[in-house]
Amino acid sequence: MPRFTGEDMEYLRHGDAPLLLRLFRPEGAGPFPVVVDLHGGAWNNSDRTSSQMRGEIMTAAGIAVAALDFRQGPDGYPTSLIDINYAIRWLKDRAGELNLDGERFGISGASSGGHLAMLSAMRPFDTRYCILKLVDPIGDAAVDAAVRCAGLVAPVINPLSRYRNALVTGRLADPPDWALRVPASHDTYWKTEDAMAEGSPVLALERGDDVATPPTIYIQGQPDEVHIYVDPDTEDSEETEPERFVRGYRKAGGEIELVYADTDARQSPLLYEPLAQFFSEKL
Repeated sequence: MPRFTGEDMEYLRHGDAPLLLRLFRPEGAGPFPVVVDLHGGAWNNSDRTSSQMRGEIMTAAGIAVAALDFRQGPDGYPTSLIDINYAIRWLKDRAGELNLDGERFGISGASSGGHLAMLSAMRPFDTRYCILKLVDPIGDAAVDAAVRCAGLVAPVINPLSRYRNALVTGRLADPPDWALRVPASHDTYWKTEDAMAEGSPVLALERGDDVATPPTIYIQGQPDEVHIYVDPDTEDSEETEPERFVRGYRKAGGEIELVYADTDARQSPLLYEPLAQFFSEKL
């Protein structure tokens, strides 16, 4: 017998283009706490189906998962955050009919999805992100997109530094493939370095932006030169970007745990089990 059910549903439409989410729910009475899950793909590729493993592991722990499709690629920043913000409010509004607990919401994501998850958690009331009003709300239209906690898996925690690190690495005599691919994906989605800086969780903390800091777990596989590197714009520093973010998050008053795992486990349940344990404790 399956331990969960899965259902695709439309949560938003832009013109003739529907946006879907895949809702995984554990078997049982509910209502269930829910984690909104965001796929990776360098802000340009993939969809909700890549969240299947995380959805199955979370439901085994008694947690519902809403894996989202959202605008990406040339639609550009901040369209993804607008859709994510809307989806969280849409799910909260319909929590009763979907057998979800509208008071227990978390958010997670991998790679670029981890970046979007952290930025959404930090800025649930950003007027740019919550610009869309709920269409035909069935409950309280004043629901917000705040979450209790966030789980990140190898997030692109600083889009600007990764872009510049890729440019520097790409000029090496024999550059790795990732260094040649990364700049184009950033150019397509972010358009400018100013946008990358504005949408960087690392730099938001260092600027002293007014942000939320919910409890967070940051799971990082190693070795991983795409996500673990020293910002080429910093001088005389050996602090990696994950370490830099964790330091800034704690300085801002946030609770965060940085967990390193073997990169070989990246597509393994071993990587996501700490995530499920974290959400079970926080939700």
